[in-house]
Amino acid sequence: MSMEWELIESDDALHAMLDGVADCTVVAIDTEFMRRNTFYPQVALVQLCFGDKAWLVDPLQITDPSPLAQLLVNPAVTKVLHSASEDLEVFGHWLGVLPDPLFDSQRASALLDRGFGLGYRALVQAICDVDLPKGETQSNWLQRPLTESQCEYAAQDVAWLLPVWRDLYQQCEREGKIEWVLADGRDAIQTLATGAGDYFKRIKNGWKLDARQLGILRAVCAWREEVARSRDKPRGWIIDDLACLQLAQYDPRSQEELREVVDLPESALRRNEDALLEVLAAQRARPQESLPMTLPGPLDPKQRKRLKNLKARARQIAEQLGTAPEALLQSKDYELLLRQSESGAGDSPQHWQGWRRELVVEPLRDYLAETI
Repeated sequence: MSMEWELIESDDALHAMLDGVADCTVVAIDTEFMRRNTFYPQVALVQLCFGDKAWLVDPLQITDPSPLAQLLVNPAVTKVLHSASEDLEVFGHWLGVLPDPLFDSQRASALLDRGFGLGYRALVQAICDVDLPKGETQSNWLQRPLTESQCEYAAQDVAWLLPVWRDLYQQCEREGKIEWVLADGRDAIQTLATGAGDYFKRIKNGWKLDARQLGILRAVCAWREEVARSRDKPRGWIIDDLACLQLAQYDPRSQEELREVVDLPESALRRNEDALLEVLAAQRARPQESLPMTLPGPLDPKQRKRLKNLKARARQIAEQLGTAPEALLQSKDYELLLRQSESGAGDSPQHWQGWRRELVVEPLRDYLAETI
């Protein structure tokens, strides 16, 4: 079905539109962007809906997006997005701000046990009984002019968010979960704002490295992150994860050694070998006490059994709370809880605070303490 929408292609039109909805307390938001050969997503369209009409803001035509930034940080306006993580990246890079307060309809659906990880089309189908088209999913959103079909698709992508939000919000209100959803929104914002400083912990087989090697891996990943951002290229286009690991394992001291032990294309070697050798040399000079703690290895059979039982207990808690089990904690959190219970130490992630701490984390810690 078609719906009413209007394309905003000038600063004056953007100001006029936002002035006309200044009293609204909730806005549905979506973005279209491209990200094929860049580090940062390239914003191509921003869709807003305050009522029955979708407004399609063309960021390639407006010169001053600050009114949009002001809307995103206005504490009196709830921003409704669906599966917001990539949209947050768009706004963070383009506008330097993130939408707050944030109500993520995908998170709300999970916290209400109406489906975990539901796509937008599936949620609209379930709540509004509307089957949205998906014909423009792979469209080139940076092309101009935008086609009628693209605009219609973009409008549908945001306009149904408000009726979805109303339905979810009402149930959240009945079950006392509005603050849960908003807290998850704040956690998502905080996660993006803290950057990728711990990327080295995600490298496969990093747990096999000693402290000195892990310090190298951390430094190489930090260097790659900086270069990827400055060149606006994907991390793997600079050097891939395997090369990062090999640099840490073998610590080559010359161009000849580097070429012998690290699998890198010739073009990447030519462009980066001097910088990489400088990073490695600097790490050799670091004092032992400044090195990171080694990463834990895989769980042993006894720990794996305890982890399985811990997740079973979490499913019981989820059933009691009327929440999808996957929405309680991330999968890696259960292993962290288990390791903390055995060592008695360790920092807790930010998202373990608030309602999760009282209703999920502490009961699971008690369970672990009782089943040693």
